[in-house]
Amino acid sequence: MGRLFSLTYPTAVVLMAIRHGHRYGFDVMDATGLPDGTVYPILRRLERRGVLEGVWEDEEIARADQRPARRYYRLTAVGEEALGDVLERFPTIGRLFEPGTA
Repeated sequence: MGRLFSLTYPTAVVLMAIRHGHRYGFDVMDATGLPDGTVYPILRRLERRGVLEGVWEDEEIARADQRPARRYYRLTAVGEEALGDVLERFPTIGRLFEPGTA
């Protein structure tokens, strides 16, 4: 796969968090320990490059929960392919998301 983005450790951790079911910014921040100033630019950059697809939740749902609407992300086919590069470069990264590790 040609490089669509810089495969830094923070980018790899964000991709793995999405892969493991953490779908919106604050959830990714909680799962990774990365600050918002790192997570949100990575999410936007990966979405622009087609690695992630993001959709806004319905405003009514957010309003009912008395919070701002969330943007939910999922890996695209390109993103799934990029996980191979992530695991090749950072072979132990999957352990961060195993049950019982925090």
